[in-house]
Amino acid sequence: MNKLLLILHLSVLMPLMASAQTFDFDMTKPQPVYSDDNGAGYDIVAAPDRKRPAEPFYFSVKVPDGNYKVRVVLGSKKKAGETTVRAEGRRLMVHNVATKKGQTVTYEFVVNKRSPQIDEKTRVRIKDREKDYLAWDDKLTLEFNGDQPQVQSLHIERDDQVPTVYLCGNSTVVDQNNEPWASWGQMITRWFGPEVAISNHAESGLTARTFIAGGRLDKILSTLKKGDIVVAEFGHNDEKEKKPGDGAWYHYQYQLKIFVDQVRAKGAEIIFCTPTQRRAFDADKKTITNTHGEFPAAMLDVAKREKVPVIDLNGMTKTFFETLGYEDSKRALVHYPAELYGRELADNTHFNPYGAYEVAKCVVMGMKQLQLPIVRFLRPDWQDFDPAQPDDWRTFKWAPSPLKDIVKPDGN
Repeated sequence: MNKLLLILHLSVLMPLMASAQTFDFDMTKPQPVYSDDNGAGYDIVAAPDRKRPAEPFYFSVKVPDGNYKVRVVLGSKKKAGETTVRAEGRRLMVHNVATKKGQTVTYEFVVNKRSPQIDEKTRVRIKDREKDYLAWDDKLTLEFNGDQPQVQSLHIERDDQVPTVYLCGNSTVVDQNNEPWASWGQMITRWFGPEVAISNHAESGLTARTFIAGGRLDKILSTLKKGDIVVAEFGHNDEKEKKPGDGAWYHYQYQLKIFVDQVRAKGAEIIFCTPTQRRAFDADKKTITNTHGEFPAAMLDVAKREKVPVIDLNGMTKTFFETLGYEDSKRALVHYPAELYGRELADNTHFNPYGAYEVAKCVVMGMKQLQLPIVRFLRPDWQDFDPAQPDDWRTFKWAPSPLKDIVKPDGN
């Protein structure tokens, strides 16, 4: 092919490639049920029935790995509505937006879509439980929920320019796929506008070592670029490793140093988060006991040597639990009576949606205190947060997702 023919060929092909990365859907009109053949449509649960009151529904689009800017127009000409939008594994994007009859509002945000594939030869070694996660499939999936979800239109387009914040960690960070579990990593997306993508690679039960060994850091490094940020919170499970050389001051620090070196080699920035507290009160039922031993101090030691910024999530969640008190702190965790889920749930590590929402605010405040450049992209309705003055759990409103599982996530 000569040079002129090559230019002509590309001039035809490039617009077709670009259009393949852009999708528009009029949600007031009938849409198909998703299949791999049609590549877009209603998914997960039954398609909405326009003859019945609005119910939660999912809509999926088959796309390659990458960041996608999403624009949703919410509201209805005929009905009032209240709509929540989540992406992939229950990442909160738009929360409880009320619209009057005839009113529409537009929101934009970026969704990171990924699969286990790293390159032609290697894949992330995901757990069996993850194989059904919406976060690891070949689709970008949106959940429309709320008292009366009303959606006018949906626009999706590829965006390779936005900076990405990659999250690394365990069950306190992961996009928990099912109710009633939740983590701060799937709530922090609520507070950032369409100028930032958040890619959550955490998984329940992981340590810094098993995160790396499973290819998750390699997956991040495969797309990591200058201007991106990697946030790492480990400790809950690392403290339970008992092999020779394990412990806070050698093996844990060694793994953290791997994160530092490999992230910086890509020109990106690394941030540490000390591990969230467990709800472990002293005998006085007023003070939280540190259950993490020397691991928070070991992380701070690496951070000091390597000049890594640190978000003190350990200290902020201690304040949060103690402010709520012995009884009300249960309202931030998976503590539910048997009549609600078939058996009593009493978990002092894993957050419910309210707790995860509050801890996500702690992380955002930590980013603000570190003066990270991305905080200029916080949404206009962000208000600075003090864990000593948390939101009232009684007024927190959450529309549960249809996907539920009472099996406790790995780790503790």
